[in-house]
Amino acid sequence: MQKSIAGLAVGYLRLVNRTSPLAFDPPDPYDRYIHLAPVIFTMWHGQHFMLPFARIFDFDARVLISKHHDGEINALVAQKLGIKTIRGSTARNPSRMMEKGGMVGFLEMKAALEEGACVTMTADISNLAARRAGMGIVTLARVSGRPIVPLAYASSRRIDVTSWDRSTINLPFGRSVCAVGEPVSVPPDADQATLEASRLAVETALNEATDRAYGIVDRRNG
Repeated sequence: MQKSIAGLAVGYLRLVNRTSPLAFDPPDPYDRYIHLAPVIFTMWHGQHFMLPFARIFDFDARVLISKHHDGEINALVAQKLGIKTIRGSTARNPSRMMEKGGMVGFLEMKAALEEGACVTMTADISNLAARRAGMGIVTLARVSGRPIVPLAYASSRRIDVTSWDRSTINLPFGRSVCAVGEPVSVPPDADQATLEASRLAVETALNEATDRAYGIVDRRNG
């Protein structure tokens, strides 16, 4: 059943991609950001469905997906789209990190970055406040020495779902854009105050990229 659902989802996402011409903002993300690779790509929960088609670097990228049963379908979809997966999640309670596979996922992402692969993870923590960055991503940036690059995908034809993460279902036959936010680097000796400042910087950059992407497809930017 999961494989069937994943197959249908992949077919639908490919239809949306084929019928929704994609633009980037800025228009030259490869030239602008390739010198930073490998990087930690990030996005908000519920805004990630079309991002496999918006790769700014055409090489190995691995995505962190929860070990929760809902994550199984997401993992199958990612694999069918040619993206390697890392299974784990960020626990809201640090004492549950091992239970949720958070530490294993964290170490796998760090190892992937050391191998030269990019990794992708949502910035916010599942079922907590929407669009509030957690500490996991900035901690990974600190220990790996790799910068965080925010991404936001928006399409002119969509359904905005009333859910904790404000998910979007992208529809075919529209315009789409992937906005790239200002990269955030975290110093290796960052203390708690610096980590918090970096977390806020990620949150701000992601919100700016999201607002910019929706402004473009909705033609609110002139």
